Amino acid sequence: MTEALRPLGIELRHFAVLIELVNHGPTMQRDLATATGSDKAGIMRVVDDLERRGLAVRKAVPGDRRALAVEITPQGRELFDAAHVAAEPLAERLVAELGPGEPEQLTDLLTRFAHPAGGEA
Repeated sequence: MTEALRPLGIELRHFAVLIELVNHGPTMQRDLATATGSDKAGIMRVVDDLERRGLAVRKAVPGDRRALAVEITPQGRELFDAAHVAAEPLAERLVAELGPGEPEQLTDLLTRFAHPAGGEA
């Protein structure tokens, strides 16, 4: 995946944040850290990188002037879509040996593992 993202100018850690922003909309930095398995300083550096590249912006959270939510920009969404296209051949190779219906089953299992019904990942 790293090789697929390199020509786009991002790393896997950037892509992980973009995935969260696409899936959940504007998200607090602390929640991004939890969702991506990063620490506070690490997620701050990633969001700084995304902001410098015009892929995300920090915006004030209504009702809490100290809190900032991170939001994907149109350029970030465009790059996110390009990253999915770039990763598609890799994904196909990874599931090439699976039988009929198994790629979908694997996706379902991984999704349930990453996002359990109780909300604890």
